[in-house]
Amino acid sequence: MVARALHDNVGIQQVIIGPDVALDEACELAEAARLDRPEMGVILMRRRMDVTALSQALRSGVREVVTSEDHTALVDALRRSRDLTQRLIGHSMGTPAKEGKVVTIFSAKGGVGKTTLATNLATHLAKSGLKTLLIDLDLAFGDVAISLQLVPTQSIFDAVAMSGHLDEAGIAAISTTHEDSGLHVVCAPNDPGDADRIPPGVSVELIKLARQHYDYVVVDTPPSFTEHVLAACDLSDALVLVATLDIPAVKNLRVAIDTLDMLGSPRDARIIVLNRADAKVGLRAEDVESAIKEQISVSIPNSLTVPSSINRGVPIVLDDPRGSVSVAIRQLGDVHIRRRFGEELNGAPQRRGFFRGRS
Repeated sequence: MVARALHDNVGIQQVIIGPDVALDEACELAEAARLDRPEMGVILMRRRMDVTALSQALRSGVREVVTSEDHTALVDALRRSRDLTQRLIGHSMGTPAKEGKVVTIFSAKGGVGKTTLATNLATHLAKSGLKTLLIDLDLAFGDVAISLQLVPTQSIFDAVAMSGHLDEAGIAAISTTHEDSGLHVVCAPNDPGDADRIPPGVSVELIKLARQHYDYVVVDTPPSFTEHVLAACDLSDALVLVATLDIPAVKNLRVAIDTLDMLGSPRDARIIVLNRADAKVGLRAEDVESAIKEQISVSIPNSLTVPSSINRGVPIVLDDPRGSVSVAIRQLGDVHIRRRFGEELNGAPQRRGFFRGRS
């Protein structure tokens, strides 16, 4: 009866289910609402939090679960749910977007500025008017949230409970918005121990679904070929490989390229970025190209404004938009990514995965 009333009253956008309603009945209502009215938010109140009940509720389509005594949490949950509803309504009224592009940022060595590049590239794309999602796949030690001064209430770990049932509303529920750019971010878990509890299939499902609803999906990664990284690479349209002017970074880049060759990665999907390219350390860009046998596409200069912007949690493309670093990042985004994909859209070639045949 309640489900029919909600179906007939299209003006209802939020539903709060009280603590006296049985969990199975609440989940049944949420499941029906997700299928019939995906833009409508369902918030469940419980007298106490239970992990099993929480997982069941999220799988059924409940947006948030709060304790009945915590009125502040209920108000915050209702506000977030209303914001999500408005985003979903706005999206459904717009022209259906073409399938988005996945760009994975990778380096086999830490400390080369990979996360800084990922956050700034994603911020630039978002500020350019493109609907962009940034996913932090450095599950144990991801720094995307702190780099953007975000305080997420959800993370990619929350997608585990929705595995097999993840939808656009689910992505919105686990993402955090960077207010200055409009960038949506799926952050890494706060607890490094949660990393081992996230199956690679969750990353696959998230990326596949995200590309249906975003113009660009930018993926930040840890400095190793984990199963999550391999899955992201397989789904990627472009792979940005980052190195700096030091022997370990160049050696690891060479090893990464050899590994990608062995796994069948197409060379034309790679974009080589040399970070801090003008550092006076005895190596030159020509030495790097000779060692890796690949051409450097973008050279990003060294600048003291970068660590300053990182410490303040403000992307350099916003903090110093006319600076040489920002110019280089925009070149990466506009020339080597957007223009490339514009040519693909015009020619409409068939997308191919990085490692075709991987399970």
